[in-house]
Amino acid sequence: MAEAAHAQDTLAPEALANRIAEIAADKKAADIRILDLRGVVGYTDFFVVCSGNTERQTKAIHDGIYQELKKEHRLLPRRVEGDREARWVLMDYLDAVVHIFTPEAREYYRLEQLWGEAPAREVE
Repeated sequence: MAEAAHAQDTLAPEALANRIAEIAADKKAADIRILDLRGVVGYTDFFVVCSGNTERQTKAIHDGIYQELKKEHRLLPRRVEGDREARWVLMDYLDAVVHIFTPEAREYYRLEQLWGEAPAREVE
């Protein structure tokens, strides 16, 4: 029984990326995309990229992802960057890296174009 409960706490990389995207959508994130980087880079399997309309909303998306993954799966990001300014927040969950942008920062950094060769899909 304990083994089954533990297995539930561990998310496969794709399931983790999908859950992050779901939480972001619940927090009203815009333009959510999952980039599949397996076979492209060695340090992560997925990028989850999304936008908040304001710095306050990007922070709320960050907070939602952080709290839900901690509560549901006891997962904490390896590191977080940019959460104070909240124009571009990066959350590194090893198998999935989350990028939460304001629209201006997303346009400036053009992360999806940089990783254009990686398979990507939009999340509704």
